[in-house]
Amino acid sequence: MFIVAITGGIASGKSTVSKVFQDNGIPVIDADKIARQIVEPGTPCWHKIKEAFGDEVFLPTREINRVALGKAIFNDKELRGKLNKITHPVIHRTIFKEVFKNFMTGKAWIVLDLPLLFETGILMDFIHKIICVT
Repeated sequence: MFIVAITGGIASGKSTVSKVFQDNGIPVIDADKIARQIVEPGTPCWHKIKEAFGDEVFLPTREINRVALGKAIFNDKELRGKLNKITHPVIHRTIFKEVFKNFMTGKAWIVLDLPLLFETGILMDFIHKIICVT
């Protein structure tokens, strides 16, 4: 399986590049999408975030208030580390499962949309090509 990773800053066009691959039948695993799914109300990560950060980072709908959480972790390295410790292992496991699933179904190519590729180093040993979108 040939693995391509797409990385880049916020609003750099990663999704546009990913869509080109998707439109050509190549599966795309989107780390941001996974990150949103794993913190939906009632999930294990949601409960851990609630326990670690309290009610002030939640909306009345029980969804995470991303603005409030962002403000809480923006200038606090310790809190940011706490959040990453909760979410990153689950995101990484989910990505690995999706890659494996695609491998087992005989996919020749796969694209990983990984905004934090260099920061986390996830799958670096298995990636054949990296596309940096600027």
